[in-house]
Amino acid sequence: MSPTGTVGPVTLSGLDSTVAVFLGVAVGVCLGTCSGLVPGLHANAFALLLASVATDVPAPPVAVAAAVLAASTVHTFLDVVPALALGVPDAALAPGALPAHKLVLGGRGREALRLSALGSGAALCIAVPVAVPVTELLVYGYPVIRNHLWVVLVGVAVALVWTEPTLRAKLTAGVTIAAATGLGLAVLDRSFGGPLPVGGVLAPLLAGLFGVPVLLSARHGSGVPPQGDTTLATSPGAVAQSVLAGTGGGAFVGYLPGVSSGVAGTLALAVLPGRDPDESARAYVTATSAATTATTVFALFALAGLGTPRTGALVALSAADLPTGLGIAVPTTIFAGVCGAALVPVLGDRALSVAGRLDQRRLVAVVCLFLVVLSWAFAGTGGVVVLVAAAVVGHLPVKLGCRRVHLMCVLMGPLALG
Repeated sequence: MSPTGTVGPVTLSGLDSTVAVFLGVAVGVCLGTCSGLVPGLHANAFALLLASVATDVPAPPVAVAAAVLAASTVHTFLDVVPALALGVPDAALAPGALPAHKLVLGGRGREALRLSALGSGAALCIAVPVAVPVTELLVYGYPVIRNHLWVVLVGVAVALVWTEPTLRAKLTAGVTIAAATGLGLAVLDRSFGGPLPVGGVLAPLLAGLFGVPVLLSARHGSGVPPQGDTTLATSPGAVAQSVLAGTGGGAFVGYLPGVSSGVAGTLALAVLPGRDPDESARAYVTATSAATTATTVFALFALAGLGTPRTGALVALSAADLPTGLGIAVPTTIFAGVCGAALVPVLGDRALSVAGRLDQRRLVAVVCLFLVVLSWAFAGTGGVVVLVAAAVVGHLPVKLGCRRVHLMCVLMGPLALG
């Protein structure tokens, strides 16, 4: 310490900043837990909503940034809970249900929650060290990718069609891709505004494509059946394969615009060995969860190395001029991810139990009404119109017999077309 005592205040200031960051992370974990359990609230929309009020928060910018990052990370872990607890169709419709819903219908929802947490947690451990060399390589190769992005996105769409098991499914996948692309071209460049301080069409667009059709198909179902124990009915080797495939897909998605973790999970499963339907459902849950978390991590390094924000949280932080350095972002994401992985089975078990006691038709009606209100809040009356239009397009995979993942061409298609 110097005679003037100047080191003391600097040390105290550093301590205050560290405490503020920890408080910000704690607040973010709580906010992300609440938002992740809200059906239809996309992580990107929630991040933009947080950033819109960030400048009014009486806290150091670094603490606010930590809160936004932590909230967005935990949200991506917890949003599997409403996905499993809501929209469970009748058992007779099981062959066409989402992979996670198939496990719930078979009484394996608690297992699915743990597979999701395990996939996300393992991907977090793998992605952080791997992201460093991957980003260094892409710093040199990304200009080529950027200049030929349409080729990459078209290649992704073709690969998705290729994963369909039959010729009919491949043809109907093409129809779905065309419809989703047309919808994206019609609405993405339009200006929408609602009562919330951040407007945007993504919330009603994605809720209509992926939320409403699942809910409506479940309105005549019997809801969540009694769930069995928490035993993982799969081998460690199968889990490891799914995690590695999902993490690899997340690395691919983390540096590309318009490509979701669901796309990464689907492509990841295509490289895994053939399995029976139940094992495929488990692999899909694990791989998609791993891809979601890996995407979050790789996106941090994409921003640092390439200057391109790839998630709603990073776009929000950049727009609000808040710190996004890896020194804060990586530790915050890791800590929030550990919290999220621990919360998934605890809160998920309770959510499945509560959903099993509720009347399915009333539950679906309430959630659909909530999505309408949410769409209006983010994008006004036009948002409600987009929600309905997107729900019509979102029903195509169900009616035509192909995977819902092709609906992500609502973003990929317009990007590929410039």
